[in-house]
Amino acid sequence: MGRLSGRTAIITGAGSGIGRASAILFAREGASLVIADKMDTVHETAQMVRDAGARVVSEAGDAGDEGFVETLVATAVKEFGGLDVAWANAGISGGWTGFDEQDAAFWAEILRVNLIGAFLLTKFASRVMIPKGKGSIILTASVAGIRSGAGGSPYSASKAGVVSLAQTSANEFYGTGVRVNAIAPGLIETGMTKPIFDGARARGNEDKIGQLNPMTRYGVPSEIAHAALFLASDDASYVNGQVIAVDGGLSSSHPVVRRKR
Repeated sequence: MGRLSGRTAIITGAGSGIGRASAILFAREGASLVIADKMDTVHETAQMVRDAGARVVSEAGDAGDEGFVETLVATAVKEFGGLDVAWANAGISGGWTGFDEQDAAFWAEILRVNLIGAFLLTKFASRVMIPKGKGSIILTASVAGIRSGAGGSPYSASKAGVVSLAQTSANEFYGTGVRVNAIAPGLIETGMTKPIFDGARARGNEDKIGQLNPMTRYGVPSEIAHAALFLASDDASYVNGQVIAVDGGLSSSHPVVRRKR
């Protein structure tokens, strides 16, 4: 039996990258899935999940929209009879827009998707989990939310908010059996980080990507997926309110390459 046999999981941001790798891994471990992404590629992920032998419903929509997130949870209950794992993985980066070029609308959109989206899934998932007395909620933070140097200001602030959300909501659910944890990925090759990798490859210095961490390499989506599987499973039954950095050791010292203005 798989580590998630008989369980139902929601994963947002499942159209590619970390979300896709996790959906496939969770499927192989026995979970039934409701997956979502703003891109229609989420339906391609759904076919991969079916190929892995699992049941799945895929929805294209906005992970920062309250009605859409509420519907995802309702779908899990309707189609599979409940909800055991909810992973708020969807996010946007905002790139490296100069500080003086940012405005309130730019910040608001990044916070809406990255932080409010995580809050919404936590809110609606917990309503289903609390009556059962158990459940695992996972939030995607970032090493950028731990210290400066790994992302732009609004992105970093949003991920710092996710770190706090994991800690505070775990305590909001005191005594309920519902666990809330966050994963803080380092530099992972995904659609979000594609410009970094494309630029390095164009310059011929791909071998330098990730050189700042002690493992001297970048990560791949499956490495984050396995961390999420741990948090989703009973192996993490006593892990709550934590932020797990999966970053090759980058956050142990957080070295910074300064950007020139």
